[in-house]
Amino acid sequence: MKNWLTLALLILLAANAVAQETPAPEEAPKKFDKSKLVFGGNIGATFGDFTFIQFSPQVGYAFTKNIVAGAGVNFSYSSQKFRYFNGDESERFNYGYAGLNVFTRVYPVNFLFLSAQPELNYNWGKIKYKNPPAPDVKIDGAFIPTLLLGGGVAIPMGNRGQTMLSLQYDVLQNNRSPYGKRAFFNIGFSL
Repeated sequence: MKNWLTLALLILLAANAVAQETPAPEEAPKKFDKSKLVFGGNIGATFGDFTFIQFSPQVGYAFTKNIVAGAGVNFSYSSQKFRYFNGDESERFNYGYAGLNVFTRVYPVNFLFLSAQPELNYNWGKIKYKNPPAPDVKIDGAFIPTLLLGGGVAIPMGNRGQTMLSLQYDVLQNNRSPYGKRAFFNIGFSL
């Protein structure tokens, strides 16, 4: 009798343990979440003997809270006047750039980020000689690759927005790069 009672107790315990096991719910495939889209870019201008105008909108996707990636377009124009000691203009260099970029920002900490941004820009230009006058020199158009690496700080603005202050450097150093030979500061915005 004792054996039957022990067997019945074991069966009840085993049935109870099985009854408490619940199957894991099947995960629905993840869909595109529009709330994870981010919009931003750069806009800038300076005027004078050196004039520079830039417009570079971007759109990205926050794959995780620490990784944002996307793409954008680049448009920029620059003009530099060279002068003699008396102030007369000697020549003027005009350059234009139009291109595409992709970018990735990784946030190791909520407000700090590392970034990589390869670009392919088409560059064209002209040199105008003013004094003494000479024929304009056209600079043949060419595709200019750049690779911007850098990092910075993201300052929150409201629920979604950020102001991004960064230091970037073009590691490819093409002679016709729009970014020059030095590291540069950049201010951008995203929503």
